[in-house]
Amino acid sequence: MATTLFTQNIIACIWDFDKTLIPGYMQTPLFRRYGVNEANFWNETNKLSEHYRQRGYNLSPEISYLNHLLTYTLAGPLKGLNNKILHECGAEIGFYPGLPDFFGRAQAFVREKPEYQKHEIALEHYIVSTGIAAMIRGSAIAPHIDGVWACEFIENPLQPGFLKQKELSLSAEAEIAQIGLVIDNTTKTRAIFEINKGTNKNPAIDVNSTLRAEDRRIPFQNMIYIADGPSDVPSFSVVKGGGGRAYAVYNPEDAAEFAQNDRLRQSGRIDHYGPADYTPGSNTTQWLRMHLHQMCDRIVADRETAVAQKASRPPRHLNAPPASEAAQTPKQDSFLE
Repeated sequence: MATTLFTQNIIACIWDFDKTLIPGYMQTPLFRRYGVNEANFWNETNKLSEHYRQRGYNLSPEISYLNHLLTYTLAGPLKGLNNKILHECGAEIGFYPGLPDFFGRAQAFVREKPEYQKHEIALEHYIVSTGIAAMIRGSAIAPHIDGVWACEFIENPLQPGFLKQKELSLSAEAEIAQIGLVIDNTTKTRAIFEINKGTNKNPAIDVNSTLRAEDRRIPFQNMIYIADGPSDVPSFSVVKGGGGRAYAVYNPEDAAEFAQNDRLRQSGRIDHYGPADYTPGSNTTQWLRMHLHQMCDRIVADRETAVAQKASRPPRHLNAPPASEAAQTPKQDSFLE
């Protein structure tokens, strides 16, 4: 018997990380640990593409900071950097007010009404970031999220001939040496499709598989994408274009970020914007709660309409007595009524 793959009663909040959940960049604790001048690192990174272009090379801006971290590791300023250290540095990341507690409170929003609980509506949180996965997994937000898409490094890369070796030697002094995964502002949209189709929950479903809308685990209309600015326009467009919500946040102390978000709203890129303040009662918390409730209400209505349309009416007696006569006739129990 044919059936749908998923019940579609799950809502997803998909979060950018830097300047969305935290005021700055997640690498700050890493540079502090090694005594590296952070401003100088980013200044160099921003100029890499142009310098390499003058030498006849093409360098993707999104990969440049990852390459520069590897160069710093190889050259000495970040000597010994590995995924364990990145994970430890993640524990030092400081978040915007209200985090990470907001993630748990948001999940409670979708259980606030009996009908939401009746239909077992749930909320999942995902991080989709151009930052470093190991740092995110080491941060205070990690226990509250259902998945991470971010950049990853490989330590001790396999050497030529490794397929013929029976035993592979592992260096005790692990150090990042290669880029394992790059997430840039365009490939973020692939992560969103993986969440949409349920690839992250069922590996048998490829992100390029053709799936009917009703067979996708989390429809776009059940998504809210939260990020900080223009670099997330591709992701805003995918979610908003599919019927979901796009919400931008700004640092309340930065007038330029406020103006930037206002331009995004005027151009129709986002639905709304607010301060990166996730405390109870803040504008951002209230907006997200309201739209989570709207999604819950729609899910309830859609599911109950589906039941009404698909469940046949119970059989009735063909010759039912008139109402006056029926009122005088003793009622008999019947499983058909």
